[in-house]
Amino acid sequence: MKAGSNLENVLRSGAFAVTGELGPPKSGDLQLVRKKARILKGHVDAVNITDCQTAIVRMSSLTAALAALSEGVEPVMQMTCRDRNRIGMQADILGASALGLKNLLCLTGDHQKFGNHPQSKGVFDMDSIQLLQMVKGMRDDKKFQCGEEIKGNEPRLFLGCAANPFADPFEFRPVRLAKKVAAGADFVQTQIIYNVDKFAKFMEMVRDLGVHEQCFILAGVTPPKSLGMARYMKKFVPGLDVTDDVLSRLADASDQREEGINICVDIINQVREIPGVAGVHVMAIEWEEAVPEIVKRAGLSQRPDPEGVIPVLQSSESIERAVEEARKEVRIELEEELERAKTEAQASRELVIKEKEKVASEITDLKKQIEEARTMASRKEAEVQKLTEEIEKAKKELEARQALGHTGPSAVAPEPPHGPAAPGMSPSPGPLSNREQRVLESLNLGLQALKNVLGLDDSQFEALRRFLEAEFMLQLGQVAAPAAPPVPPPPGPELHEPAPPAPEAVSPAPAPQETAPPQEAVKEEKPARNKEVVNLVAKGNLALHSGDYNGAIDAFEKALGIDATDEKARAGLAQAKAALEKEL
Repeated sequence: MKAGSNLENVLRSGAFAVTGELGPPKSGDLQLVRKKARILKGHVDAVNITDCQTAIVRMSSLTAALAALSEGVEPVMQMTCRDRNRIGMQADILGASALGLKNLLCLTGDHQKFGNHPQSKGVFDMDSIQLLQMVKGMRDDKKFQCGEEIKGNEPRLFLGCAANPFADPFEFRPVRLAKKVAAGADFVQTQIIYNVDKFAKFMEMVRDLGVHEQCFILAGVTPPKSLGMARYMKKFVPGLDVTDDVLSRLADASDQREEGINICVDIINQVREIPGVAGVHVMAIEWEEAVPEIVKRAGLSQRPDPEGVIPVLQSSESIERAVEEARKEVRIELEEELERAKTEAQASRELVIKEKEKVASEITDLKKQIEEARTMASRKEAEVQKLTEEIEKAKKELEARQALGHTGPSAVAPEPPHGPAAPGMSPSPGPLSNREQRVLESLNLGLQALKNVLGLDDSQFEALRRFLEAEFMLQLGQVAAPAAPPVPPPPGPELHEPAPPAPEAVSPAPAPQETAPPQEAVKEEKPARNKEVVNLVAKGNLALHSGDYNGAIDAFEKALGIDATDEKARAGLAQAKAALEKEL
């Protein structure tokens, strides 16, 4: 695709194309251009916007082309070499492409002497073939005619040219067309055809050159409004071949306009049968109203949907139509949205009712659960209170025993099989009494209840139980029985010297020194452990068991700070440090 215009799409699809022609006014009345465009819309694939045809001053083709585009009609902007040099033409080409125009018909242009300013100076800096070459270079090579590179967007245009099959020399016409195609023409629009036989010969020569395979050829047709118009074209318009048959039909017709339309339709039907013809270019000069009827009678009214037609400007009427259509669409959308909202609101209302009932049921269940929890909490609180009282009672009994210096039967160690304990030894605690056993069981029950209430895990509970049990046992063991008085050793046999002989008087010998009988070595009395040291060691053991090695080390070190000889503190400190190193 060269430009992606609607005309290019139709031609490349193989459909028989139809183009029209719109002459801009000799004024600045843009609404007139829009009106003509609306007449042609939907009946043609593109519309030629003439460039001061017959050298008469009119609205510029670029401006009129934009107005037609604003009405949804794809324009084919014509550009002649008569009024601009290559600088001005290249500038207009860039502007046209920037504004969305996609088709350009390159013409040399009628001489100014035929127009309303015959004294003006024609430019003719180049002809149509050179113009085609220049625009093709701008499009395909991104270069201006001087060779300078186009930096940015290049003009994307579908290029066309004109061909006159009836000018002299006739045999040269296909060759000139081939030159234009070689220069860059993508499509061709011919001069008005009335002599179909001569045009058929022209197309035969075109096919011999293979030109029809390199471009799209559209045959030009025009409905003659009257016999006078036909005679004028035959006599004064160069390159036109109006046959006598056409003049006769108009002369014999009661309605010359109607007959002119019939003549145009007949010519369209004939040229469609000529190989190489890809479409028709209908030129209803200042008679745009005839185009829809011509297209309809020729069986070409079903035009392909336009592609690539993007309006740049909007007319006031088209804006009003667009606004009205937008209002209708918005109204329909709002009504549909309102209906959906009503449906959703009803569904939401039903859902809210269901959720409300569900929440009410859940609240009722929660109230029951809260009441049950309160009852259970009260019961647990009573149990804890009872256990607390029993623990306090047991503690008071223990304190009372300590105050009296009596620990009961459990404080007296059973006599060893070899006799009573050695002097200075405190007997170790013996079996617990029944009452002490009950106190210990109460403590365990209380701890079990505290575990349930406080949510302790098994390891925490076991550590707490051992700690309190150790504390309990230590308190029992600190009350020692009084040391037994030393038992004197049994006396040994006395030694007596035999009596001296009677006659001699012997002074009495000194009494032999008494020797103590052998006995077991007296054991040193072990001093009682400091209570604070005991508590710190117990605290360290609890921390060690729960995995708080730093806390255990701190407790053992404090205990050793009080009593550096405490073996249990030393052993616990060594165990805590070893556990901490293993963990690290």
